[in-house]
Amino acid sequence: MSQVTLPHDAKAGPTKPEVRAVTLDKLGLRPTDHFVDVGSCTGSVTIEAARRVERVTAVERKPKRLDVTRKNLAANEYDADVTLREAEAPDGLPADADALFVGGSRNFDAVLDHAVDTGVDRVVMNVSRVEPAGDAIEAFRERGLLSEVVQMQVSHGYELAGATSFRSNNPVYVVVGRRDAEGL
Repeated sequence: MSQVTLPHDAKAGPTKPEVRAVTLDKLGLRPTDHFVDVGSCTGSVTIEAARRVERVTAVERKPKRLDVTRKNLAANEYDADVTLREAEAPDGLPADADALFVGGSRNFDAVLDHAVDTGVDRVVMNVSRVEPAGDAIEAFRERGLLSEVVQMQVSHGYELAGATSFRSNNPVYVVVGRRDAEGL
């Protein structure tokens, strides 16, 4: 995976590189896809997707975060046609998406309803808190989307007293949905 340059901070932190790698793999992006990033924040997922697909729509409800997405996009190379929309999802979501990423738990029920209603093939939602993760899993299941759930715990090594120790990031639940899901 190529490096993403994120010189601008959104005060919420980007989706970590290892989590982005798994998330994008689970989305199974194809070059002809229209990808939607719901809650773009720093734009880290938007940028990675824009290197893999023809069209990307990034939706962010906070104007300052959308500006951060815009600035971070400008600091990176990609070939996709990228549209930025300031809106609170599901408002602003296009009706022709192939794959959709939900980076937070706000309004996710309405976002999933939109995905089902408009025929989105693949949906991935990342959640870092246990209770919303359970709610998300149930919401995916209720809509016949639930394909799998992956819990990730990433740790990075650092030197401590002449040896290597590890500092853990918070766990992330990657909830994967597909239109043809058989369920868990």
